[in-house]
Amino acid sequence: MTLAIAPPVSAYCDWRGQAIHYGKAGRSRPDYPPLLLIHGFGASTDHWRKNIAGLQREFEVYAIDLLGFGRSAKPAWQYSGTLWRDQLADFVQTVIGQPAVVVGNSLGGYAALCLGADVAGAVAGVGLLNSAGPFSEDRSASEQRSNPWRQAIAKAIQTFMLQPVPSWLLFQYVRRPETIRSTLKKVYLDQSAITNQLVEEIRRPSCDPGAARVFASVFKSPRGDSVDQLLTRLSCPLLLLWGEGDPWMDTRSRSRKFHQHYSELTEHFLNAGHCPHDEVPTQVNERIKDWVVQVVAPQSV
Repeated sequence: MTLAIAPPVSAYCDWRGQAIHYGKAGRSRPDYPPLLLIHGFGASTDHWRKNIAGLQREFEVYAIDLLGFGRSAKPAWQYSGTLWRDQLADFVQTVIGQPAVVVGNSLGGYAALCLGADVAGAVAGVGLLNSAGPFSEDRSASEQRSNPWRQAIAKAIQTFMLQPVPSWLLFQYVRRPETIRSTLKKVYLDQSAITNQLVEEIRRPSCDPGAARVFASVFKSPRGDSVDQLLTRLSCPLLLLWGEGDPWMDTRSRSRKFHQHYSELTEHFLNAGHCPHDEVPTQVNERIKDWVVQVVAPQSV
């Protein structure tokens, strides 16, 4: 169903001398906290357009381009979950002005979890959609399976690919429209959701100055806290939405790990791939709405 709602207001704010793009829609309500939507790797605020259109009827909705992505600046910095956590914390404080429900997909989910774990005063609830980030046991198992010879080869390959020329060539390949479309076909169950508009929304920011440096920096960023470490510091309601057709992760296995480390959560599995918010937006919007109204809002009064 097409959601014929006016697009959000597009605006910029300054963060550490860098321009940060965000969108805003809906009106502030005293009974519900605002929502802050955070995109995944290579995406932007555009990836939330279907959700903003549906959620703005009930909530004040913000969507932000993480530093290095979308229409935000792309400085030659070291990118990490900690950097984006700090960006989000300052955005909530200076732009939104009150604790928000932060909802993130993939990399954006990890950033949202970092914010909820470390800056509790900025967050009323955390929603994760096929969130990225390893658990401690994943790292341990990987290290145990990998013998020293294999580790050395993997390290050599990684070092080579992160050199300027190989990294630049890889970036040129992954940002081609045909490569973007091919990748989307692998992670979307509903192929009709892969439109020319979606491909262009992902391609366009990759043409910005500095985009190639961001691409390289993300892959050599320092390892952050594992998901279970973050969950030990989380104290707000948690929503898990899984596109269970995601080929990049075993959603049922990850679900069990979340349950092992955090009890106060709400969870739904959806017939979608890695980006359920874009594939089945109506279902995602309804589940976010119900969770905020029934779980988050009563606790934030």
